[in-house]
Amino acid sequence: ALKVLQDDTNCDIIKIGGLIRNTDKFVKRRQRLIGPNGSTLKALELLTNCYVLVQGNTVSAMGNYKGLKIVRRIVEDCIKNIHPIFHIKELMIKRELAKDETLKNESWDRFLPKFKKKNVQRKKPKVIRQKKEYTPFPPAQTPSKVDLQIESGEYFLNKRQQQAKKFEDKMERQARKTEENKRRREEAFVAPREDDISRRGKDISGGQGQAGTPSGADSVASLVQSLKKKAKTQHHGGKQGSPADDDDVGKYFADGKTKKSKKEKKSKKEKKDKKEKKEKKKSKK
Repeated sequence: ALKVLQDDTNCDIIKIGGLIRNTDKFVKRRQRLIGPNGSTLKALELLTNCYVLVQGNTVSAMGNYKGLKIVRRIVEDCIKNIHPIFHIKELMIKRELAKDETLKNESWDRFLPKFKKKNVQRKKPKVIRQKKEYTPFPPAQTPSKVDLQIESGEYFLNKRQQQAKKFEDKMERQARKTEENKRRREEAFVAPREDDISRRGKDISGGQGQAGTPSGADSVASLVQSLKKKAKTQHHGGKQGSPADDDDVGKYFADGKTKKSKKEKKSKKEKKDKKEKKEKKKSKK
């Protein structure tokens, strides 16, 4: 602090508190000026030959007049959302160019970096709320239960009359409900129109004709025969399908001929019972 009294050193206090309103943004940008572990601030001090201190809403700098001018510009730009690293790069290039005697009297614009401003668009909200028209009058108050009763005249009735009215309303509601239920039940028993039946029949017959398949029991029988033929031609590990497999195909179709008789079923059950008895005898021995 005593260095300020010297002739070649000056002091500058930069107010940064009033440059931005949002406190969160202000804190982030102030931290950006300091940098990680104070690295950005240290680089500024080395390049400008000034002592810089960030505290609260102010930044105090101490050094020569030229360096203070640069510090002020960098600090204000940082709070206005321009990163100090761009200025640091520019100062480093200028320092290197100053060493070269041939370029001392020339313009350094061609060597300095030109950073383009990127206009980053913010994400638009998915649901855009339409603003309601402004009215100085407050919204109308919702009527209470008592207000509704006064409007209908129910409020001035006796207890007996009120009960009678409630009963009438209940009966009306019940009557409406019963009518609706009755109508629903009757809908199932309503006969369809002849035109609709004829159209459906044509559609079904037309669909079968296009596919080239016969109707009724003939179609089932023909399908069974085609499956039998396929089973014969099919190879399972180089062997043709056995005739026993062909007979089993008919089991999967609801045809009267293919159904098993009761005698066959009984004979199978008897065989199973005999096998079980033999096994029990063997286990006892």
